[in-house]
Amino acid sequence: MKKIIVPLDFSQQSEYALKVAVSLAKKHGSEILALHMLELNQAMITSTEGFHPEQTVFLIKLAEKRFNEFLNKPYLQGLKVTPIIKHYKVFSEVNEIAADHNAELIVMGSHGTDGLEEIFIGSNAEKVVRNADIPVLVIKNEITDFTINRFVFASDFKEESIAGFEKAKAFATMLNAELDLVYINTPGDNFMSSNDIYTRINNFIGKVNQALQVEIYNDYSVERGVLNYSKNNSADAIGISTHGRKGLAHFFMGSIGEDVVNHSNIPVVTFKI
Repeated sequence: MKKIIVPLDFSQQSEYALKVAVSLAKKHGSEILALHMLELNQAMITSTEGFHPEQTVFLIKLAEKRFNEFLNKPYLQGLKVTPIIKHYKVFSEVNEIAADHNAELIVMGSHGTDGLEEIFIGSNAEKVVRNADIPVLVIKNEITDFTINRFVFASDFKEESIAGFEKAKAFATMLNAELDLVYINTPGDNFMSSNDIYTRINNFIGKVNQALQVEIYNDYSVERGVLNYSKNNSADAIGISTHGRKGLAHFFMGSIGEDVVNHSNIPVVTFKI
């Protein structure tokens, strides 16, 4: 983990993420890429009608000054911190920055969303999760010393989930955490008999060629099952794969990974498959 991206918007939650990134950077010798996206848009930057260019320059300079002040933290001393400022918010650009800098992890804060706000707006963390190809670690609360001892990874254990499992296993190994694998069984059309579940899991184990122990947990929805299982087993963090669905497919089908990110009180790591 040589480079960690931390999107910052000067909020308390983004500083929580920054502190977690610092904790990881100190343990793994990582560089922190501090990313700030201005609340400008392309029209504001290029248009000469109704908005003067000098006003745009003033806003950019003001944001740069505030950003530098925000990064002037005692706990950042001794670490390599590279500030990156983008002129407006395009969440797919986080992925491009990760590729350009060979970053391996995004750490960001979130307060989560609920109800209509969740449906029509969504959180910034949700948008980054949807676009990012590298793992995204989402932080809700302040954590003084980020340590994961028990890492719950929920999966459907289909063949397409092998890539997500391999990433989660590597993440757990890197943090020296115990990897706790769980399958959430739900009622309705997605209900599976014990025999069918064990057949799927055994096929998965055969594909990855590893000795694995998988817990089966029953609940009314996958999201509730992941959260309840993690709480009941004193998990320090949750890992889950996400397809990163967009547009109408995302609206109608949803994304369990994004739902868990929004509603979990403990850190969540998403792995795109």
